[in-house]
Amino acid sequence: MVDVSGKPDTVREARARVTLRLKPATLRAIRRGEVVKGDVLGVARLAGIMAAKRTAELIPLCHPLRLTGIDVRFALDPARSAVHVETAVRTVDKTGVEMEALTAAAASGLAIYDMVKAIDRGMRLTDLCLVEKSGGRSGHWVRG
Repeated sequence: MVDVSGKPDTVREARARVTLRLKPATLRAIRRGEVVKGDVLGVARLAGIMAAKRTAELIPLCHPLRLTGIDVRFALDPARSAVHVETAVRTVDKTGVEMEALTAAAASGLAIYDMVKAIDRGMRLTDLCLVEKSGGRSGHWVRG
């Protein structure tokens, strides 16, 4: 693990996203609240938050951080038959929160998969990526 003890605490934020491609009927069931397991997006939001908080336990060499905010948002996209998940994680600490944002997005996507796999096993999680990060020595970065 990299020693960050000499670095100052700074405000840091990262945003990540993932897309789930699924059948139109599956997307309708999510939108209408007709999934047998319950509130798909509510469970996925909670999964993302919990995953961000436990990132250091899941990713070797990742520093445990004092997270100050975690947002998980969803956009239902009927034209592409997709659910877009976007996460934002904030901290005031010595190292960035990119891994926490990515972990939150991945866990949210996996929770959606788990909630609806009985009706659509062919779903795909695609395009997991960092969208933006700010703070720290490397400054602000935005995916082009």
